[in-house]
Amino acid sequence: MEKKPFVTRDQVEEIVKSHPTPFYIYDEAGIRRNCEAVRKAFSWNKGYREYFAVKATPNPYIMKILGEYDIGYDCSSEAELVLSDAVGADGSHMMFSSNDTPACEYALANKLGAIINLDDITHISFLEGIIGKDFPEIMSCRYNPGGVFTLSNGIMDNPGDAKYGMTRMQLFEAYRQLRDHGVRKFGIHAFLASNTLSNEYYPKLAGQLFELVAEIREKLGIEFAFVNLSGGVGVDYKPEDPCNDIAAIGEGVRKEFERVLVPAGMGDVAVYTEMGRFMLAPYGALVTKAIHEKHIYKEYIGVDACAANLMRPAMYGAYHHITVLGKEKAKNECVYDVTGSLCENNDKFAVDRQLPKIEMGDYLYIHDTGAHGYSLCYNYNGRLKSAELLLGEDGRISEIRRAETLNDYFATFDGTVFADKLISK
Repeated sequence: MEKKPFVTRDQVEEIVKSHPTPFYIYDEAGIRRNCEAVRKAFSWNKGYREYFAVKATPNPYIMKILGEYDIGYDCSSEAELVLSDAVGADGSHMMFSSNDTPACEYALANKLGAIINLDDITHISFLEGIIGKDFPEIMSCRYNPGGVFTLSNGIMDNPGDAKYGMTRMQLFEAYRQLRDHGVRKFGIHAFLASNTLSNEYYPKLAGQLFELVAEIREKLGIEFAFVNLSGGVGVDYKPEDPCNDIAAIGEGVRKEFERVLVPAGMGDVAVYTEMGRFMLAPYGALVTKAIHEKHIYKEYIGVDACAANLMRPAMYGAYHHITVLGKEKAKNECVYDVTGSLCENNDKFAVDRQLPKIEMGDYLYIHDTGAHGYSLCYNYNGRLKSAELLLGEDGRISEIRRAETLNDYFATFDGTVFADKLISK
């Protein structure tokens, strides 16, 4: 499928008058359309709720847009809990799914009334040491079936290699212990594959979890409030990748729900999801400017962004499509490595990528960075994090996070060290 930017070169030339590159920009209209599509796809389930994975795009302005669609927030740290509380979420709209969790974070989750999703059976006694024997009325456990997870098109991922979740035997024992601690309603959560490009993933995972909770209910006599399918629904980073159809995915989950849970008398169980990537990735872009070219053994284009602004290509070898704004119809006649300024040879947004001829000053639009883009930024080499902008439905541009300054970078040092060196740039 053709990748189309949601901003034009003319728009970017106007934006850079007040917000120089590099910057992240998000498409409010696209985000809202996707929220509606997700809600519609699962509308058959009365209790359905998407819990947006805050780690994907931890920006309160984006989170508030999602909140308008009754979307909750999946949190994995103290900061993410604080963000969710700050945007007005109540406890029922916060899912706390963490691992190797500090005591203070469990204490905060409990104080806020968040639904605590335990990653390991040992966390039950750990939690008791924090909050005492009076456990919340509703709690969840994370399941890891081990082995490999396969669909009709082959192996998708290897849960047995993942650090998350409990074994089947541990899961049964964990629910027994939680029941004895006074928990009255239960949830189950599992994440078995990342960035799947198949409408089969959620339905197959749902079928397995529905069968499991029906068995647990029968053997332990406990009631399940929800089944959380977590994330894993992917996006088509490459133009040739297949697109997930959220309507087909929702319908597939419905069929499994009616096959397993309805006959078991569990038709009131809610289905939850936690789709960070699917909710936001296509609706964000990193915009950067070509500032150098180099002609040695390969052809290089140097841009004013670097891996500190977008880690995924350097960290995972991840593909992000690139459009040279204003040259969408031009022939891809050149082969470039597109590089940043870090003192690391993996600081490349693209390797041997066919692109139109790039002139200095051209703007490169890096697609599908709305999730796990800005949130993975860092400060290696003293590089500063960029601004985040929002393209409103009305076409107006809003700054929803300012760019870092050197003052920010040096703020955690003793103020006297740099007192005469800090600048307000």
